[in-house]
Amino acid sequence: MKKIFYILSICVMTILQPSCDALDLAPEDYYGAGNFWKEASQPKAFMLGLHAQLRSYYDMFYTLGELRGGTQRVGTSSLNTSLNYADIRSQNISEDIPGISNWNGLYSPIMQVNHFIQEVENGCTFLDDATRSRYLGQAYGMRALYYFMLYRTFGGVPLITKVDILDGKPSADKFYVERATPEATMEFIKADINKSENYFGNNTSFDAYDWSRYATLMLKAEIYMWAAKVSITGFTATGATDLQTAKTALSGIIGHFELMDNFASIFSCDNKKNTEIIFAMPFIEGEASNDGGRFLYQDAVFLGQAYGRNGKVIEKDTLNLKGTGGVFRDEYTEDFWKTFKEGDSRRDATFMEYYMKNDNGTLSEFGCVMKKRIGTINSNDNRIYISDIPVYRYADALLMMAEIENGLNNPCASYINEVRKRAYGDTFEENKYTEGSYAENELAILQERDKEFVSEGKRWFDVLRMHDASGRSLVFSANANYPGTNPILGTEEAYKMLKTEISDTFSSVGNDVDILNTSTEYYTDSLCVIKLSVKGKNELGGKTSNVFEYIYLKEDTQKIKRLD
Repeated sequence: MKKIFYILSICVMTILQPSCDALDLAPEDYYGAGNFWKEASQPKAFMLGLHAQLRSYYDMFYTLGELRGGTQRVGTSSLNTSLNYADIRSQNISEDIPGISNWNGLYSPIMQVNHFIQEVENGCTFLDDATRSRYLGQAYGMRALYYFMLYRTFGGVPLITKVDILDGKPSADKFYVERATPEATMEFIKADINKSENYFGNNTSFDAYDWSRYATLMLKAEIYMWAAKVSITGFTATGATDLQTAKTALSGIIGHFELMDNFASIFSCDNKKNTEIIFAMPFIEGEASNDGGRFLYQDAVFLGQAYGRNGKVIEKDTLNLKGTGGVFRDEYTEDFWKTFKEGDSRRDATFMEYYMKNDNGTLSEFGCVMKKRIGTINSNDNRIYISDIPVYRYADALLMMAEIENGLNNPCASYINEVRKRAYGDTFEENKYTEGSYAENELAILQERDKEFVSEGKRWFDVLRMHDASGRSLVFSANANYPGTNPILGTEEAYKMLKTEISDTFSSVGNDVDILNTSTEYYTDSLCVIKLSVKGKNELGGKTSNVFEYIYLKEDTQKIKRLD
C-alpha cells in the first residue's frame, strides 16, 4: 500500500550577527504543496488527519473549560496523591504563573486546517461539488471551534488564515501576527461558523465521529449565545438578536436526536455512537486510549484502606480496574458531590464515593473517583480506557435551548425537565422544575448542567457566560459555587476571567534571536508527522516558540492512529 509522506527538509542557518530582525525559514523540499493534492484519496486522508489531530487535543475541553470551575479539589487528593493544575484550579494565575501557555498549542491544528482550506477551496479540481462543500463545511467548523476555545480563554487573539511556510521562503516577519481585537476575533469566528453552515447546506449525512452539519449547528448556537451574553473589554454583548440566531441554530438539532433512557449507558463502551451523541472523539482498542486512569484509584493506596458508604472496608477492586488506575491526579469535591440528590441517577453513574478513617477510627475524609472515562474489559481480561469523549450530545442542546429561551423571556422549564426526567426516573415528579424568575432559571440551568456534564469541559465556560439577577457573570456569585459561601472570583479578580498570553505573537524580533530548531519525525505504521519549531523573542523580551505539526496517513487507512 502506498504511503503518503510529507517530507520537509530545513536548512538551518546560524545567526552570525549580534542583532537580527529576520530568520530565513526555507523548506528545501515539500512534497505535499506541489504533489500531494492530486487525487480524491488525498484530501480524504488529510481530513481524517484533521479529525485525528482534534482528538489529540481532546484535553483542551477539560483543561480550558472545566479546571477553573470550582468543583475540584486543590493540592492533594483524598489518597494523598498530588493533584494536577493546582494554580489553575485555585485561580492563582498571573503573568509569572500562566498555568496555560503558548495558546494551549492550538495554532498547530489551526495551521493544519488552514492548509486544508487553502488547497481544497482554491484547487483540487478533481473533487465533485458535494464532496468539496462537505470537506469545507468540516474544516471551517473545526477552525471556528479552535478559535472559539481561544476566544473564551484569551479574548482577542492573532487571526491566522494562511500557511506561509508553503509559499516558498517566508521571512520571520510573516510569523509576526498581532492580536486582533475581541470584536474582530468574534466576527471572524462567526464568519467561519456561517461558512461552515453554508458549505454543508442541506447535507444531513451523519456519523457521530465525523464533524457534521449538526456539530456546526451546536457550535454556532454556542458562539452566538456567548456573543449575546458576554461582554469583555473590546466587545459588548449583543443580546436578543444573537440569542435568536442561536435559537434558530438549535432548532436544527431539537427533535433530530434523543436522550438515552439510562444516563450511564451514554458513556458505555458497548453503546458507542448512541442516539444522544451529536459529535464525539473515538477511542478504539489497539488504536488509541484516553486518560481515564487519572481520575481513578490505585490498588496499593486504596484497597484495605478506603471504606464504602456502608462503613465497611473496601477489600476488593470495586470497579475492576485490574491495577490500571493512574496516580489519581484529578478529584472532585465533597461539596459538589453533595449537591446530587439521593434519587439523581447521575450521581452514582458519574462517581464512586468512599471514606477514609481518622485516628480515632471514625469515617471522616471523603473521596470520590470519576467513572465516565472508565473504559471496558477486553477479551484478554484487561481493562482498557477506550471510552469516547463526547463534545456535543443532545442533553447539551436541550439545556442550551433552556438558557436561550430564558434570555428571550420565554418559558424554559420544559427543557430542564426533559433532562431531569431521565435523571430522576420514578421520583421525577417530586423533582420537577417549576418556572422561576430569570435569575432563578439561570441558576437552575447552570446547576443542571453541572450535574449532567461532569468532566465534559463545560463548567468554567458556563459560569462565565451565565448571569445573576443584576446581569453579572455567575463567576462572581456564591450561589453558583460549591460550597455556596464564596464566589469563584471576587469582583477585584475580574481580570482573571480571561488569561493574558505574554508570548502573543510568532515574532522573532530582538537582539538575541535563538537559532531555528527543526525536527522531522516519521512513523512507519501508516503515519507521518513533521514538526517545525520556531524560537525567538517577542516584543516584550520574553522567549517565544511555536511548534507546527503535519500529520498524514495512508491513503486507504480506515483508522485514526494515535500520537504519543
